[in-house]
Amino acid sequence: MDLYYDILRLLGGLAVLYFGAEWLVKGSSRLALRLGISALVVGLTVVAFGTSAPEMAVGIQLNLSGSADASVGNVVGSNICNILLILGVSALIRPIDLHRQVVTRELPILVGVSLLLIYFLSDGVLKRIEGTILFVGIFAYVWFSFLLARKEPPADLDEIQEEAGRKDSFVLLAVFVLLGLVGLVLGSKLFEDGGTGLARRFGISEAVIGLTLLAFGTSLPELATSIVASAKKEGDMILGNAVGSSIFNILCVLGVTILVREMAITGIETVDLAFMVGVAALLIPLMLVRRRLGRAEGVILLAIYAVYIGLLTQRPGLG
Repeated sequence: MDLYYDILRLLGGLAVLYFGAEWLVKGSSRLALRLGISALVVGLTVVAFGTSAPEMAVGIQLNLSGSADASVGNVVGSNICNILLILGVSALIRPIDLHRQVVTRELPILVGVSLLLIYFLSDGVLKRIEGTILFVGIFAYVWFSFLLARKEPPADLDEIQEEAGRKDSFVLLAVFVLLGLVGLVLGSKLFEDGGTGLARRFGISEAVIGLTLLAFGTSLPELATSIVASAKKEGDMILGNAVGSSIFNILCVLGVTILVREMAITGIETVDLAFMVGVAALLIPLMLVRRRLGRAEGVILLAIYAVYIGLLTQRPGLG
């Protein structure tokens, strides 16, 4: 009976994720048009914050239970998953056109905050002052994003006029966004619990579950949102979601988690941190060569992710 319950949670989680992503993309894209700002900015801020909620909930819970390494590992693994798996799958479904802002601003910011995290981890302790710096950083990033958005040309005027003619009110669109965020959080939790239960039944170790399934589970909102956005040809929202969520994971998720309780880190390996920075930096030449993430680039990203997971599960003590 417990086996069927785990399967039910797994399938139920996928269903809730789908509808949550559908509502979030629908509400966010229309809300962006109503406000006259780009889908990229909405993806980098509102959607990114919402899809990072599972990482924050899991991170705080792990930290309070004394699993600081797992808390940081979840963020590192989720960021790797955001770039390689989510953008890889999205590019396979539909090539993603380059938005210059992502290459010239967002990716350098992501690389920069990733390097800052590595510096903070160099002494093996994440202190509250460092958490405060990260947390203040997310406010500065969001304020900066909206400030620059006001100076940019508005979204497509025809689409704005079409949106203005809709009967959907601002409140209704906001409700769609809120319901979508709630659906993503609940759906990812159901999927994660069901998948973890099944993994334990088949004898997979706790370490492998934490480093792979946990990171994947908390990245499911980003994946679900990106798949739906790809089907709706919302390429800017896909890029904004994946890159913005990674920035939020470091600045907001880790910032809040450290403020709740300082963390002594001993089990996070340098190779994982370097890999997190490397995959973010890799996107820059990949996107500049062809000015888009096409299916070929998607295959490259997914192949790198598969190799990383394969090497991860072969580490001593993880089998």
